[in-house]
Amino acid sequence: FSVNTLSLSQLPLFPLQTVLFPGGWLPLRVFEVRYLDMVRRCHKVGAPFGVVCLKQGSEVATAPRPGTAPAPTAFADLAHSVGTLAMIDTLTQPQPGLLHIHCKGTQRFQVKEARLLKHGLWVADVEMLPADLPAPVPDELADTVSSLQKLLAALQTQTSQTQNLPIQPPLAWNDAGWVANRWCDVLPVSADLKQRLMSLDNPLVRLELVSDVLEKLRLDSGR
Repeated sequence: FSVNTLSLSQLPLFPLQTVLFPGGWLPLRVFEVRYLDMVRRCHKVGAPFGVVCLKQGSEVATAPRPGTAPAPTAFADLAHSVGTLAMIDTLTQPQPGLLHIHCKGTQRFQVKEARLLKHGLWVADVEMLPADLPAPVPDELADTVSSLQKLLAALQTQTSQTQNLPIQPPLAWNDAGWVANRWCDVLPVSADLKQRLMSLDNPLVRLELVSDVLEKLRLDSGR
């Protein structure tokens, strides 16, 4: 795979109950055979896989209960079409049949066509979406930066394992898209809202909406 191209074909997908943002970090425990094989192959050749957020269901494949409808077979029914490439940074195998991986989100993509392989792995032809253009944080949104800096400082005092923190260098405090994405990594909001924010192409609009969410959370906590 080449992240610099406008499109990728046969990109393996990992549907999850979470949203990965560009520049974000995602720890995963992998134990299903279909994903163990995919992760090993991606790690061996230094290729990304695609993280897409589930619309329904679980990451783990289960047989339908008697009397219930079968799992959706159309990708559009299963997961959102805008996702993010994940590059594996570290991989460990604490025991047979279990992998621990730490991934970094890189570039967003749009699923154009997805196919379910016979062993249960989704692969897709995707179009890469443009990266956020650098945009300084406006003065009226400066509080989003200072609040995020305070949060990171508080998290750093709580652990000596800085590699496990949700916000990792390089830090870009004056880049609106980066600040918005790092807030989205840690905000206690629904995956559906995070998906809508991640899908926005304008980083300033994303940061404005994050600021609105922060204000609402402050008001709710003050009641």
